[in-house]
Amino acid sequence: MTGTSIAVGAAFALLGVAAERLAAVWPPDEASRRGPGPRTLLLGVAAGAAAWGIAARSTLPWWATATHLAILAILVFLTATDLEQRRLPHLLLDPLIVACVVFVPFNPAVSPLDAIIVSVGALAMLGLLGLVIRGGVAMGDLYLVGALGLLLGWQGIFAAIFVAAVLASVVSLGLLAVRRVGMKSYIPFGPFLVAGSVLTLLRDERLLREAVDAAGRLLTIR
Repeated sequence: MTGTSIAVGAAFALLGVAAERLAAVWPPDEASRRGPGPRTLLLGVAAGAAAWGIAARSTLPWWATATHLAILAILVFLTATDLEQRRLPHLLLDPLIVACVVFVPFNPAVSPLDAIIVSVGALAMLGLLGLVIRGGVAMGDLYLVGALGLLLGWQGIFAAIFVAAVLASVVSLGLLAVRRVGMKSYIPFGPFLVAGSVLTLLRDERLLREAVDAAGRLLTIR
C-alpha cells in the first residue's frame, strides 16, 4: 500500500463527491438541486477505492497507468450523471471515446486488433440485447461499451458486461422488493457497465500488466 496509491485514492474520492454534486446542479435545465446524501458518499468511496486499486495493482508503465486513471475520471463523471439525470452526455462520452481510441496502439496489455474486433463485437452484443429488452439499453450505453471494449479487449469486456448484467439484476430486484421502483421503471445501465468494467480491470491481472510476446520470451531465454 504505497503512498502514491493512497494519495490517488484520496484524490479520486474527492473527485467522486465533486462529480455527484456537479450532476445535481448542472446543466441547469436538468438539475434537481438535490442536497448531498448517501449516493454522494457511496460514489466518493467507490471512486477512491477503484483508483487506489488501479494505482496499487498496476505494473504497467507510469503513462499507461495514468491513462487508465484519466479514463476512470471520465467514467466517474458519467456514472454520476447517469444516476442523477438518466443520460450519458456526449460532452463526457466523446472525450472517453477519443481517449480509448488514442490508447489502442499504445496499450501494453491489449493488442490493437483485439481491441477493435472486440469493440465491434461488444457493440453488436449489447445492441442485440437492447432489441430484446426494449428500453433496457440506451444509445449512450452502446457508445460506452464500444469505448470500454477498446480498453479491455475480449478477455475483459464480455466479463464486464456479464458482471454488469448480474449487478443490474440484483439491484433491480432489491429495489422492487423495497418498492423503490416499479416493473416499468427505467434503471440506467451505464453505472453497472462502469462498475463491471472497473471490477474486471482490477480482477484480471493481465489488464494491468504489460503483455510479453511469446516469441520474445523464447528469444530472451535463449
